[in-house]
Amino acid sequence: MSAADTQPTQPLPDWATAPHEPRRRRSAWPWIISALIVVALAIAAWFVAEWVARGLVERTIRDQIVTNLALPADQPIDVTVAGAVIPQLIAGELDDVTVASDDVAIGTVTGDVTVHAQGIAIRGDAAADAATATLALDTAQLQALLAGVQDFPVDSLGLAEPDVTMATELSFFGVGIPVGVALTPSAVDGDLVLTPSRLQLAGADVSADDLRDRFGAVADLVLKDWTVCIAEHVPAGMTLTSVEVVGDQLVAAVDIDGSILSDSALQENGTCS
Repeated sequence: MSAADTQPTQPLPDWATAPHEPRRRRSAWPWIISALIVVALAIAAWFVAEWVARGLVERTIRDQIVTNLALPADQPIDVTVAGAVIPQLIAGELDDVTVASDDVAIGTVTGDVTVHAQGIAIRGDAAADAATATLALDTAQLQALLAGVQDFPVDSLGLAEPDVTMATELSFFGVGIPVGVALTPSAVDGDLVLTPSRLQLAGADVSADDLRDRFGAVADLVLKDWTVCIAEHVPAGMTLTSVEVVGDQLVAAVDIDGSILSDSALQENGTCS
């Protein structure tokens, strides 16, 4: 037996048997934070670009309106483009635009105007998908519109929701008797029509039959419908569709031909038959 065989077995020292320490995993938080910073910067850049693009588009629309309608350079005009502007510019079409301004002359009519248009091509001559407008006239502006209507007592015209009002006199044996008339406004075939709905004779309510019984055919001067042709006062591409008195204004709704932006004929005032 060798000497090695007679030596007692000794345990290995601790340093020889200690297990290897596991490799420390790198934290993911720095990467997450970095990604969030990049995303935040991208979002911020998008909003800055969107803000710049929106401002440019709205200023361009405003400048075109001022130029085309010969408005004062400082005319207050509110322009609102709905939705994100940059995707619309890329697509070549503005989805929804609203323009509003007070005391604007459209043709020979002046009033507070709001225009709402959809599907406006920014390249080429394509027609807008749809366009409408509202035109609000106060008493003085409505008087100016009706000044050319024969025999209408325009100086007595007033607005009292839901009616247009007027006053005149009917002669009875040489004596002038005051008559007050409430007129209901409506739109018929693009014209403004004022229809008598209530009558007062010397301050007392009367019916149309009572008025005819007292004045005969003379009563027809106040009992007739008053038809006002609007076509000659506004561009041919605009058609009156409805009208009502709201508060102290006559509010007219107008349909706009989508081709009016590119068709010069539609931009010229229409004609009355």
